[in-house]
Amino acid sequence: MAEMLFNGSVVLIFFAYFGYPVTLLLVRWVCGRDVERAAVLPSVTFIVTVHNEEKRIKDKLENTLSLDYPKAKLQIIVASDGSSDRTNEIVRDYCSHRAVLLDMPDRRGKEHAQKEAVKSATGDIIVFSDVATTMEAGGLRQLVSSFADPTVGCVSSEDRLLGRDGKPSGEGLYVRYEMWLRALESKANTLVGLSGSLFAARKEVCEDFSGELQSDFRTVLNSVKMGLRAVSDPLAVGLYQDTADQKREWDRKVRTVVRGLTVFFRHVELLNILRYGLFSYQLFCHKLFRWLVPIFLIVAFVSNLVLIHGSFIYSVLLLVQLSLYGCGILGLLRPKTQEMILVKVPVYFLAVNASILFAWSRYLSGQRVITWTPTKR
Repeated sequence: MAEMLFNGSVVLIFFAYFGYPVTLLLVRWVCGRDVERAAVLPSVTFIVTVHNEEKRIKDKLENTLSLDYPKAKLQIIVASDGSSDRTNEIVRDYCSHRAVLLDMPDRRGKEHAQKEAVKSATGDIIVFSDVATTMEAGGLRQLVSSFADPTVGCVSSEDRLLGRDGKPSGEGLYVRYEMWLRALESKANTLVGLSGSLFAARKEVCEDFSGELQSDFRTVLNSVKMGLRAVSDPLAVGLYQDTADQKREWDRKVRTVVRGLTVFFRHVELLNILRYGLFSYQLFCHKLFRWLVPIFLIVAFVSNLVLIHGSFIYSVLLLVQLSLYGCGILGLLRPKTQEMILVKVPVYFLAVNASILFAWSRYLSGQRVITWTPTKR
């Protein structure tokens, strides 16, 4: 029994991270879907949601205003969710430069602020961006080029995460894996999730916008329900730095999963493979299966302890597990050791799966997340 649990858990863990991408490669080879991009210039509403961002909003507005896009076709809305610092004052200084301040005195959460901004949007395409994310001059043109394809309902940017030294962090390696997986999903069928820090959608996809549910995940689900798909564009890059506050980064990871679980279980009808086909399989593997990895890890570890007696192979496998977790714990206790690749990857793997486990406990206890404190980067 213990051997079956161990082997099954290991297989499921590897399938979650590697088996699922292999199946996407096969689908891509048999019946892949390309994106027909073209140099189109639709009207765009660029929404930036903020809460107490007096230190970063100026740089964000300067970056947005510097984008190479026709001024007459670009509307910029800053949705201020109960900001109590100088954020609103700074934004008002830019109102003569095409920026519009949407001031909501009562703090009700990121999605509520986005929902109110969508009501004021005049563009055919709506772009959602975090204050910490910047774009290159041609980034917006690239992001909207995918909408030349009538099958596309929403588009995700590609995340580029840099450490304080300008080099990829341990999380940066994980982000690159996620970007690779998104590219596979995009070529095979559709994405399952967008980059919450920078994505775009057709206005009609946003008409049923929720003020409570995670917008980047739900936008994909809305697109699929409308018979459209979500794609990624590797040339539309969103740049942001690694977090300066590890406690807030932990909170962000937990918050993201709790919100993802909330959206998932309110749209379980999308698991109906007879109606939604390949997307149902993708949704199950990329979301629910990945969120179950911490459970598989615990089962693998406990069953491995039972199996080590008199078995050299299982003793070695337990040593491998202990080494992985040991490197992760070492990196958490001594941050300087995270400069080593053999430490930074286990640190992030351990942190992300621990945060998922903690998110499950919060979700199952009935806790939900609506308001948020932006992660300082």
